[in-house]
Amino acid sequence: MKHIVFNSIKTPDGTVLISRHQHNYVTYLDANGETYMVDGGTGYLKRNVNSEPFEELSIYSDAPHDEIRQGFYWGTRGKDGNQPVEFKPLKTLDTDHIEAIIQTQTHQPSWRIEIFKAELAFRKKSI
Repeated sequence: MKHIVFNSIKTPDGTVLISRHQHNYVTYLDANGETYMVDGGTGYLKRNVNSEPFEELSIYSDAPHDEIRQGFYWGTRGKDGNQPVEFKPLKTLDTDHIEAIIQTQTHQPSWRIEIFKAELAFRKKSI
């Protein structure tokens, strides 16, 4: 089964909207006067209908890993856990961080853990 890894659109004026988690409803008033929206994070895709279409940027778990590693974001509060949440693409996470996620985030769905494991394998091949 494929899963949503990255939920995003690009509006006609070039603005990129990203929904990072379920019920993360994001709207934008485009230069053309129309409002565009995304919602659903990695749980579902929700869009509105516009007279001028948007460009779909979403990435699924069956995409090539090079696409996934750029579009899959992880929320982090920094090494000490006291920083504001910052969403970082998988490709920018430290290898130690990825290994810690695999070991400690046991509540994550298996498809997410498999993405982290695939990133570690990708890095080993690239050395």
